[in-house]
Amino acid sequence: MNDLRDRHYRDILNAYMAKRGLRTTKQREHIVDVFFSQPDHVSIEELLARVREVDPAIGYATVYRTLKLLTECGVAHERKFGDGLTRYELADGEAHHDHLICVECQRIVEFEEPRVEALQDEIAKKHGFVVRSHKHELYGLCPDCQRKGN
Repeated sequence: MNDLRDRHYRDILNAYMAKRGLRTTKQREHIVDVFFSQPDHVSIEELLARVREVDPAIGYATVYRTLKLLTECGVAHERKFGDGLTRYELADGEAHHDHLICVECQRIVEFEEPRVEALQDEIAKKHGFVVRSHKHELYGLCPDCQRKGN
């Protein structure tokens, strides 16, 4: 996808691992490569299936531990959208986005809306809050599921 971004995230991951005395393995490299190529939010199971296309010997625990490393060092974000699955997405620096989640097909659409962000800041200020983080998730039916009559 974005070679400069990927190199930056790999540098962060490598520094994090070196600091903790962890070594880079071929399996871990495969997992990171596949994760970086994902256009969407991916569960451990989905990532495992995609990684096994590259190396069938990679196991669930290795994918889990690698995603944990990526999350701990800030390269990935863990997301839970109320369907019992934990999904992961590549961190996007300082950029913030929110999510529309289809309750029928589980489709997730990312969106950015400056007016929503400004209103949240205004509300927080009105109540004397300093916002450190937030998540905005809207649940409903995507256009495809609406057409199907769900």
